[in-house]
Amino acid sequence: MPEAPGPRVDAHVHPTRFSRLGPAFAERNRIDFSPAGLLREMDSHGIGAGVFLGPRLAPSPEDGLREVADVYRSSGGRLLPTGTVDPTRGPEEVERVLRLLSASPVPLRGVKLYPGYRPFDVADPRLEPVYAWAERARCPVFVHQGDTSDPDGLLRYVRPVLLDEVAVRWRGVRFVLCHFGNPWMEEAAAVVYKNPNVWVDTSGLLNPFAERYPDQLRRMRARLGHAILACGGVERVLYGSDWPISSLADALSLVTGLPFSEPDREAILGGNARRLLGLPPPPAPAETV
Repeated sequence: MPEAPGPRVDAHVHPTRFSRLGPAFAERNRIDFSPAGLLREMDSHGIGAGVFLGPRLAPSPEDGLREVADVYRSSGGRLLPTGTVDPTRGPEEVERVLRLLSASPVPLRGVKLYPGYRPFDVADPRLEPVYAWAERARCPVFVHQGDTSDPDGLLRYVRPVLLDEVAVRWRGVRFVLCHFGNPWMEEAAAVVYKNPNVWVDTSGLLNPFAERYPDQLRRMRARLGHAILACGGVERVLYGSDWPISSLADALSLVTGLPFSEPDREAILGGNARRLLGLPPPPAPAETV
């Protein structure tokens, strides 16, 4: 059953200074591209926490982990840290990065993989140590799937169906299929429906700068609603914004307008993420005398 309404969680944000496109997206969205700016937006929309996905463009793994840890501390624990691993760097580097993740001074809430942006897919044998680490650490694995914001990205590596084989072999690992695999949303839904250890997020599905944005929003909301039904329910669907690619207001409007019950929408907007990430439940409402 969906959880009761409570503080919302954005399962997909990128408040990193190591970004080529972030400042341009932020300028177009008229938002403050900084962790403090993100926190102010979160406060405006009742979002208690956000998952800061490990920056893929940090100069080194140490720099990336240092940034997510610093942001976690400065946000009072609201922007949750994750790591990232690039298997194309070779097995010795993968093992070194996994040692860094294990020694993280702050509690990591997951690890992010960027297939498509880098030339590998989720079934790459070089990722086996990563999945073994995630199983031991009980950390979800967030996986980029679907289109890339970089025109040099390679779509052959980002089909959601590629995650099916990995989810079957690694039942003890929880995977988050990011961006609902757009444009292959029904394919992503089939992977979620089949595999109880696969979740999906709603990040990065909108282009607020499209010429006919209201039509795009209406059609994407219909596609998203059908895809969620094809997942078999809302229990493993997470709200995500992909901030700063989308403002929180735009990303939230996609979910709040879905033709589902209020408890189902609130499960997507926060309850499911709290359950996945092991976050404390929302405080009980104060009793009135």
